[in-house]
Amino acid sequence: MNLTNIFESTDFVHASGTKEELQVAEFLKGQCEELGVTAKIEAFRVAMGDIEESHLFADGKEIPCKAFNCCGSGVVEGELYYMPGTDPVSVVGAKDKIVLLDTQGIGFFGYQDLMKAGAKGIIFQYGNVHFPNTDIDQRDLREAVVGEERKVLCAMIHSSQAVELVKNKVKNIRLEVFQKEYDGQSHNVVAELPGKRDEFIVLTAHYDTTSLSHGAYDNMSGCAGLLGIMEQLKGKELNYGLRLVFCGSEERGLLGSKAYVRDHKEELEKIVLNINLDMIGTYLGKFIACVSAEDKLVHYISYMAAETGFPVEAKSGVYSSDSTPFADGGVPALSFARISSPNVTPIHCRYDVKEVMSMEQLQRDIDFLVKFTQHFANAVVCPVAREIPEKIKKELDEYLFRKRKEQ
Repeated sequence: MNLTNIFESTDFVHASGTKEELQVAEFLKGQCEELGVTAKIEAFRVAMGDIEESHLFADGKEIPCKAFNCCGSGVVEGELYYMPGTDPVSVVGAKDKIVLLDTQGIGFFGYQDLMKAGAKGIIFQYGNVHFPNTDIDQRDLREAVVGEERKVLCAMIHSSQAVELVKNKVKNIRLEVFQKEYDGQSHNVVAELPGKRDEFIVLTAHYDTTSLSHGAYDNMSGCAGLLGIMEQLKGKELNYGLRLVFCGSEERGLLGSKAYVRDHKEELEKIVLNINLDMIGTYLGKFIACVSAEDKLVHYISYMAAETGFPVEAKSGVYSSDSTPFADGGVPALSFARISSPNVTPIHCRYDVKEVMSMEQLQRDIDFLVKFTQHFANAVVCPVAREIPEKIKKELDEYLFRKRKEQ
C-alpha cells in the first residue's frame, strides 16, 4: 500500500453530503478491495442546504459573509449586540437583537438560551486577523442544536470584519439568506476481516472535511491508519474479527458514526471494543489515547507504551470524534490521535494539506496501532469490561447535550 498515494488521491475538499465526499468513499472502498478485502458503502440521510444568495449589511454597508446551511431563508433586521460570553447576564441582552459571537458555532444549550431570550439572528466569526487570507468557513445550523426551537438566520464573517463592527460601533444589521434545503446523503464505508468468535472489534476513522480543508491531517491520516491495519492483519488468524468503518460527516456532529450505531443497533452487543483514529502521522505532536471505558484500559495502554517503546499519553474521558457514539451505545471505546500544535498543523482551514504529513511518522504510528489491535483481536477473552463508568456517562450526557455542563 502506498501511503503517499492515499493523500494525493484525496487532495481536495470533500465535505459532508457532496459528490466529492462520495468520490472519496468510493476511493476508500477501492483501496480495501485492492488489499483483497470486500467493502460496501452504506448511505444515511443528512440535512443539506444550497445557498442561492446571502447578504449582510452593517449600517447599510455590505460586508462579506457566508450564510449557514439549513438556517432557513428570509430577511432579518435588527440592532447588533456583541456577546463575547454566553452567561445568563449576557444572554438577557439578546432580546430582539442580532447577536455577534466570538465563536465559529454554537452548542445546543447556547442556542436554546438565545432563542428563549428572543434573539433575531446570529453572526459567527472565523479566521485570524493576522493571516494573509480572509477565508470564511461554511457551516450549518445543526438539527441537534436547533432541537424543538425555531430556526433563525445565521451567518459567518471573517474575524477582521467582526473587529470592524465593534470598533465602528455599528448599530444596525440586515441579514438576507435564500437557500434550498433538502435531504441529502452521506456514506460510511464498511469492510471486515473475519475472526473465530461471533463478537468483533470495530475500528473507525472519518474521511469527510470541512468546507475549506483538504483534510490530510483531519482525517485522511486516520483512514490511512485503518488501511494500514487492514493490510498488516488481513489473512491472519484472529480470534475477534475486525470491522473497519470509514465514517462520513463526522465534521457535522459525528453523523456517520451516529448513523452506524443507530442502523446496527442489534449488533452492538457483539462489539467488544471500538478503536477510533482521528489525526495521526504528523512531523510534530504528542500521541494520545482518550479512553471511554474502564480505567484499566488506560493503564494497559500506558504499560504497552512502555513495553513497546512508543510514547502514549493515555487518559480517560470523552473524545470529540467517532468513538463517542459507540461509548454512548454501551460499547467500550477509545480514540488515538497525534495532537500537534495548531500553529504547526492547523485544522478546519486551507492549511490542512498533504504537506503537513510525515509518511515515516505515519508508518510508525500505524505499526503501533497494528500491535495494539492485534493484542485485542487475539485475546482469548477481550479483557475490557463491557461497561461505561459513571464519570464517562456524565461526560457523554454533557457532550451530547442531554445535560448542561457543570460550571
